Amino acid sequence: MTMWSDEVDLDAYLERIGETAPVRPDAATLTRLHRAHVAAIRFENLDVMLGRPIDVTLAAVEQKLVRRGRGGYCYEHATLFGAVLQAIGFRVDRLLARTGDPLEEPRPRSHMTLRVAAGDEVWLADVGFGSGLLEPLPLAAGRRHRQGAWEYELVVGPDGAWRLREGAESTWRTVQTFTEEPQYPVDVEVANYDTSTNPRSPFTQRCIVMRKNAGAVHSLIGREYSVERPGRPARRETLSDQDFASALRTEFGLRLEPAEVRMLTATL
Repeated sequence: MTMWSDEVDLDAYLERIGETAPVRPDAATLTRLHRAHVAAIRFENLDVMLGRPIDVTLAAVEQKLVRRGRGGYCYEHATLFGAVLQAIGFRVDRLLARTGDPLEEPRPRSHMTLRVAAGDEVWLADVGFGSGLLEPLPLAAGRRHRQGAWEYELVVGPDGAWRLREGAESTWRTVQTFTEEPQYPVDVEVANYDTSTNPRSPFTQRCIVMRKNAGAVHSLIGREYSVERPGRPARRETLSDQDFASALRTEFGLRLEPAEVRMLTATL
């Protein structure tokens, strides 16, 4: 059975995310790489909208996200980040999660995240959610974690599954629900195929590009560009074709050929 590979070009990856400090399998390295990855590599589904199959093998993901300067969605981000962490010496399990809480509204396991361990320490690492974590969380319940303007906690639900919850003022919402059952590449291949081809999938219906920092989430959904900050009204703007093309380049730093941009604007 095919297993996960750690044969990644670590130097090229570190250059891509702008990291120059030594790396080792510890909490400081994991946190630093997590934040740098989220800052440097975009969450986006543009190849789906360009009619291209999404290849989640490590070689394909590394070529796209590292060498071509593109982004991707959860399966691509987690495949790359998991291989990087393994190459450094972390123990990594790939997990499939549901968005939201299945006890409220059951959804399929359509999100890939990572359980990361070194010594006796275990973390949840998730660089591919778009508007998710900026840095990893200790995989333990009962503590709230501040990440810039955002606050998170992990709790165990009545079904025994973990809930990642995000707080906003006095309300909390479940971002995703997961168990610690490790997944094989074939599990991710099946989930990725459904996510990238099912007409009911949000990723087959319109362009989605996101970046998150300590203070805001910048999103391009179709031709609507928005900036959301906790506790403040969102700023939204409907973009023209020209402004859409400009936003891809300037707001999100994506390298696309002019013909690709024209194909994307035709889907708006």
